[in-house]
Order: sequence, then C-alpha cells, then structure tokens
Amino acid sequence: MSDLFKLSIVVPCYNEEEVLPETTKELSQIVNGLIESRKISADSKIVYVDDGSKDKTWSMINNFSKEIDIVSGVKLSRNFGHQGALLAGVTSASKDSDAVITIDADLQDDVNAIPKMVDEYLNGAEVVYGVRNNRDTDTAFKRNTAEMFYKFMGFLGVHLVPDSADYRLMSQRACQVLLSYRERNLFLRGIVPLVGFKSAKVYYARKERFAGESKYPLRKMIKFAMDGITSFSIVPIKMIMGLGFFIVLVSLVLLIYSFIQKINGNVVDGWSSLMISIWALGGVQLISISVIGEYVGKIFSEVKQRPRFTIERDIYTEKTQKENKR
Repeated sequence: MSDLFKLSIVVPCYNEEEVLPETTKELSQIVNGLIESRKISADSKIVYVDDGSKDKTWSMINNFSKEIDIVSGVKLSRNFGHQGALLAGVTSASKDSDAVITIDADLQDDVNAIPKMVDEYLNGAEVVYGVRNNRDTDTAFKRNTAEMFYKFMGFLGVHLVPDSADYRLMSQRACQVLLSYRERNLFLRGIVPLVGFKSAKVYYARKERFAGESKYPLRKMIKFAMDGITSFSIVPIKMIMGLGFFIVLVSLVLLIYSFIQKINGNVVDGWSSLMISIWALGGVQLISISVIGEYVGKIFSEVKQRPRFTIERDIYTEKTQKENKR
C-alpha cells in the first residue's frame, strides 16, 4: 500500500448553508494537514453532495469548488434522502479514490478522528468505523431508544456496530463491494458490515450540532429504524405467526374454562370479556397486517428497480478529468 493515496471525504448536505463555511474550514484543515504530513496525496478531495437543498447550499458548494482546489461537489436532481446522497457520493468518489470517508455536514462527528482513520487504513484496515465513546449530547429518550434499537437488531440477527452511524472510512475495494448491493431500501449501517474485509474502530466524542436544525426529527428516526428492521430480517413476520399460535392457545384455554364454568352453573354476563377480546384481536390483526404490508411495500419498491439517485451535476468528475489532462 502506497504511503500517498488519494482520499475523498464525502459529505451529504441538505439545507446546510448555516454550517457549510465552518465545515469547509475544518475539513480543509484536516485534509491539508494530511497532505503536508505526506499521508495522503495532493489530489485528495472533499466531496459535498447536495441532496436537493432548498437554500443556498449548492451555490455555496459551487463557489467553494472554484475557490478551493480540494473542494468539489455533486448535485442530485432532487431530494433522495441521506442514505441515497451518501451512496451517490461514494459512487462518484470511489471511481478514482483509494479510500473514501463519509461524514455528516453538521460537525457533530469529530473531524479530528479522520487522521486516526487514515492511520488505521495505512495499517491495513479496509473499513474503519467511527464509534461514539459516549452519548452525553443526546437526550435521555434518544439515548435509551438507540440502545433498545441496537439490542433489538441484535436479537433479530442483524450485526451492527453499536454507536456507529455513517462516519466511516472504506477502501476502494470495500466501496465497490458496497455498491454491488443493489437494494433500493438503503440502510448502510447494516449493509457495510456485510462487506467484510479487515476492519477497525476509531473512538471519538460526539459534539453538539454547530448550527442549523437536525435533519432527523423523531418521525424520520422511526422510519429509519423501521427500514433497518424490515430490510434485514423476516423475524417480525415469524413473530406474528408465533403471536397467532399464542392467541389460539389462549382461546382454547378460555373455551375449556367456559365449559367448566357452564357445567358448574357459574354463568356470568360476558359482555366485557367479549368486547375486550374483540378489540384485542382487532388490534393484533391490524398490527400484523401492517407489518406484512411493510414487507410487501419493500418488495414493491425493490422490483420496480428505480434509480437510487440521479446526479444533475458532478463537479468532482469534472475536476478530476481536468487534472488528468494536465
């Protein structure tokens, strides 16, 4: 492995005009420092991916790319979501980069972990996970629900890296394997561990968001968790079948109990128990149909084979082609 390899840092952006100048400043310092220390090549890049922003994010990216050599950008034709934007950036950057780092634009993930990731890569790791060493910046609700989510995914047999989001380094080979997974319902935290290859972890303290608002409110977090669960395991469907057998068993027990009470002459008005049973079974049926419907919806989305993203403009490729002609 060469000491001088090309590194691209992919940064998905959605309405990030408030934080983008500071993000560019901090990432540029890190990249220039690695170039000066001769750990990465001088043609390494920061690749912003504009995920259909409605503010000045793309115009700022465009201006930065003209003013700063190491900055480039990719503009998507519309909003494809965080995971789609990440994949678009990796697709573009991995064509000629030896390694790709993905990081969010909000500066909550400590950029000072990047040199440590590079060191792990130089030591032979092809996938380096950025892992939070604490969740002090999270609310108690978010901290507890995140812990429950990781435990539940483990119960379902899905192997995730706990406290690791989408802050990671991947070698070009690992990126190409990742891109070979063709599913449309993207949950990269679950897909990346399936890639295999030698991996390592770099621990860091997560910070408060530098500016702007979180792009993952509770509604999106719930949807993201549901996508992760239903995209990687059919255990929920098996649990529904188990629940069905349990309800049938309870019904048989109640039937036997009713006959015994009838024989003993203990006849009790059954309106309450009847209504409770109807409502309980109705709720179970609706939940069961909803879970099955979620899987059917996933199948519907996958079989259409629609593009996971559409690139409107790729400054990264434009810059690379110009540099290669020199």
